[in-house]
Amino acid sequence: MSGDAIIRLEGIEKRYVLGEENIVMALREVSLTIREGSYVAIMGPSGSGKSTLLNLLGCLDRPTAGRYFLGNDDVSQMPDDQLSKARGKRIGFIFQSYNLIPQLTVIENIQVPLFYQGHSFKETHDRCVALAAMVGLGDRLNHRPAQLSGGQQQRVAIARSLANDPLMILADEPTGNLDSTTGTEVLELIGRLNDQGKTIVLVTHDPHVALRAHRVLHLKDGRVDRDLTQREMASRMPAGPSPEFPVP
Repeated sequence: MSGDAIIRLEGIEKRYVLGEENIVMALREVSLTIREGSYVAIMGPSGSGKSTLLNLLGCLDRPTAGRYFLGNDDVSQMPDDQLSKARGKRIGFIFQSYNLIPQLTVIENIQVPLFYQGHSFKETHDRCVALAAMVGLGDRLNHRPAQLSGGQQQRVAIARSLANDPLMILADEPTGNLDSTTGTEVLELIGRLNDQGKTIVLVTHDPHVALRAHRVLHLKDGRVDRDLTQREMASRMPAGPSPEFPVP
């Protein structure tokens, strides 16, 4: 069950000025609330604003207008140094391309977010060993990314996203580079994290992946075109299981 609001957007707009007469409105008057413990999927066609919205939620970019509250803090008004600290302490990221550091081992990659917060590898070792074990990589601690499969690399990325015990996890097409079997395993792992209370916001192009979420936001032309419950999303789906990522 969802609890207090983790995310609150009020009239968010994002404009990109590409020239004197070329202004792109990536987001238009987006207002929404995401509560603690939610599992939310964001969908929409190319150019609809999905990536822009995820970047704003992750404090990687700022809105042109409107306000973004992360917990009780208006991060849209924060200076860069405070915004960076908020991002590092409150948000975990899972990327389609994993974004692991090739020179580092599994355990070192998981430790990276804590290292940037001023913690030493030694003092965070035990916590990150436990996270590696949780995602099924307890026997791969000293392997480097090139020695791992795509699914194993994504598991490292998931463990890394949990290292700072974030308020929420943002996942950008987390199964995009994976085969169907491995993709299903990763989605099941993300689902278990949500079952344990983690807030998940996931961007996907696949409606069957989105159907695993409790709520689906569909963007069109920079606006939230539809805000659907899981049941409403399911009612719009064709009969039969997904050929790629069946819903459990």
